[in-house]
Amino acid sequence: MTPPLRELTDSHPRVGRIASIWLRVERAGALRQVPQALATPGQGLAGDRYGQRERSPGANHKREITLFQAEHLATLAAWTGHDKIDPALLRRNLVVSGINLLALRSPFADARCVWHIGDEVLIDVTGPCDPCSRMEAALGAGGYNAMRGLGGLTARILRGGLIRVGDTLRPGPLLSEVLNPASASDKANG
Repeated sequence: MTPPLRELTDSHPRVGRIASIWLRVERAGALRQVPQALATPGQGLAGDRYGQRERSPGANHKREITLFQAEHLATLAAWTGHDKIDPALLRRNLVVSGINLLALRSPFADARCVWHIGDEVLIDVTGPCDPCSRMEAALGAGGYNAMRGLGGLTARILRGGLIRVGDTLRPGPLLSEVLNPASASDKANG
């Protein structure tokens, strides 16, 4: 008997790994690769221009951190006629390998999963990270279209801490349990 779809979306063959970490120091400037970065809820990564912005209370925090699938680098290279693609060209914070990033988003609105990065950080995947027009200049003619559907994901940081190259990316609790721990413990006890 085939397991229900909800069960299947919780099953991942492997954990992911942080392959590289990138900070966008200034608008349109070169990215800087670092071995670790401090993630702060409501801000982003320390040293990243998005993490340094002043945000008003109630502002949208859906794009505090961006993730890109390492395995898609070869596909982008093939589609754009390059031998290889430097991840810095793609302007994403975390390059992740070993897990399908699109599977980090549950198809069920009531079952959004939180993800652990290493031992400290919890993130909530908020949506796709669509490519911008800069991809045409970075990757050459057709670069924007090559990135469509492969742009990665955006996320907000729920619990901060240090992210290091080599850290695992693995499933955590449901978002509802993190945002409302009292109801999760009531459910477990009742």
